[in-house]
Amino acid sequence: MTDTRGGPRGWAAGRGGSLSRLRFTSLRLRLVLVFALVALTAAVSASGIAYWLNREAVLTRAQDAVLRDFQQEMQNRAGALPARPTQDELQRAAGQMAASSQRFSVLLVAEDARGKTVYGTSGGINGFSLEDVPASLRAAVNKRQKVTDGNKAPYHLYWQRIDDHGTPYLVAGARLAGGGPTGYLAKSLEPEAKDLNSLAWSLGIATALALIGSALLAQAAATTVLKPVHRLGVAARRLGEGRLDTRLSVSGTDELADLSRTFNNAAEALEKRVADMAARDEASRRFVADMSHELRTPLTAITAVTEVLEEELESEAGGIDPMVEPAVRLVVSETRRLNDLVENLMEVTRFDAGTARLVLDDVDIADQITACIDARAWLDAVDLDAERGIHAQLDPRRLDVILANLIGNALKHGGSPVRVSVRIDGDDLVIAVRDHGPGIPEDVLPHVFDRFYKASASRPRSEGSGLGLSIAMENAHIHGGGITAANSPEGGAVFTLRLPRDASGLTEQDEENTRSDKAGDTGKGGS
Repeated sequence: MTDTRGGPRGWAAGRGGSLSRLRFTSLRLRLVLVFALVALTAAVSASGIAYWLNREAVLTRAQDAVLRDFQQEMQNRAGALPARPTQDELQRAAGQMAASSQRFSVLLVAEDARGKTVYGTSGGINGFSLEDVPASLRAAVNKRQKVTDGNKAPYHLYWQRIDDHGTPYLVAGARLAGGGPTGYLAKSLEPEAKDLNSLAWSLGIATALALIGSALLAQAAATTVLKPVHRLGVAARRLGEGRLDTRLSVSGTDELADLSRTFNNAAEALEKRVADMAARDEASRRFVADMSHELRTPLTAITAVTEVLEEELESEAGGIDPMVEPAVRLVVSETRRLNDLVENLMEVTRFDAGTARLVLDDVDIADQITACIDARAWLDAVDLDAERGIHAQLDPRRLDVILANLIGNALKHGGSPVRVSVRIDGDDLVIAVRDHGPGIPEDVLPHVFDRFYKASASRPRSEGSGLGLSIAMENAHIHGGGITAANSPEGGAVFTLRLPRDASGLTEQDEENTRSDKAGDTGKGGS
């Protein structure tokens, strides 16, 4: 005999499986769900155990009372019948048995004097018949057992719980050992089922209330725990935005208070470190600016002398001794190089101090590039691909500096011909400078715009100062643009300058930055 029952554990397992597939990103939500799942598991487990224990107790108590009464009625009523009763006798005995305190339906089966099977029924459950009794139960009731010391009777009482159209029933059967009718009973367990359903609803409501209470408790706990974490997150964001004076209020002695103290100590150390670095950086900028300014005065005099010496070198009179001429030429070239270096250092200092400003004008790009190439006698070495009539609001002097550095770098390291192309990309102006040299090594590409960077450490001296591309990048940035360096698939290096066609929107911000940073300017720079 089997009793198939569905329990709340299967529902809980399915519920847990569906929740495990969700992805949660909020720590508060995860805390609430963990609390809720723990409470749900505990409540469902306790409710399931309570329901199962009460169910077994209720059903067992009702079942035992019915079986005990049936067994007694079989001995008293059915046992008083003759060995081969008539149908009327069976019917009368079944009615008397059904009138017991338990009020169950009875079916009696026997053979009359002619050997015909006769039935007597109390008429309950729409006419209780032998077909309503499970075959397995009939077989067990009619099976004769071997009588032994441990088994005193050849027949026994058997029972089974069944479900008929949603209503539970207890069905039992027994056969008299000394001959006589076989009796079956059917008892509705609907009252017990209603009681169990009421119990299940009560336990379900208690589980729901426990779940709601645990969610509220988890919300309160999460608020208590996460409020300091939220304050810490806000403070960390403020610190990341550069507000180094951000501190947390510390109260208590728990782990969160220790975390707040650690954050405050770290912020204080970071503020001190940044202040020290800013002071050293400011001192370094002042040193470079002051040094560049102080070098300009003697350089002016030296430059004047070298110009005279250069005129003597170029004169037909030959006023320079041939033995001294190489040294004079070296002095002239190194003086010119030193003068360029000082000018570049002062320009870098202005960028670092934030005092560099744009002087915008309407620029014809093709004319500007042509003027830059012509002024440096590069017309024969540069191919220009630019349509006439492309205009932009830019700083002509700074654009000239950018072009001179990019084209000069291409001629120096890549060789002619250098191709300069101009195109419009939306609101941007794009100028590409490509050479036909060996290209830029991959390990050098990330550093080409670094200050004083030399591609080969074995050749530390060159005609340039190592600041040209860096200054070109700074001039592009002040326009709101940038420069990228790459190798062309056809060979050679390509430097791409991208500038907004109208940089007028940057001038107001540039002037504001200049006013705010003017305290850091040395006031000694020259053009």
